[in-house]
Amino acid sequence: MKTVKLRPFVPSGKDYSLAQRFFEELGFERTYSDDSLTVYRTGEQEFLLQHFHHEEFQQNYMLELAVDSLDEWWAHIQALELTEKYPIKVKPPTVYPWGKREIHLIDPAGVCWHFSEPAR
Repeated sequence: MKTVKLRPFVPSGKDYSLAQRFFEELGFERTYSDDSLTVYRTGEQEFLLQHFHHEEFQQNYMLELAVDSLDEWWAHIQALELTEKYPIKVKPPTVYPWGKREIHLIDPAGVCWHFSEPAR
């Protein structure tokens, strides 16, 4: 058996269009969109933004996106001034006890994204 790709469905929260604008400004490419689903891509990775709101689920949902340069992502996030434009939270690169250096970003829906790089 061989797996090819894992494409998570990510809830948009109450404001689907706000979530779309956020992910596009963050740098994800929109490859498909309708009133209930938007497909985003960065490199070979994809996720599906679902027009769905369930606060308890969103606040307990996490994803990890492994990147080749966490410092470049951090500079990108800072340059965009996303915390000034969107209801998000972001924590700078930190080395965690589990051996990874990560940026934690809470998106507009409350989903926690772990941007990570391999342990050095």
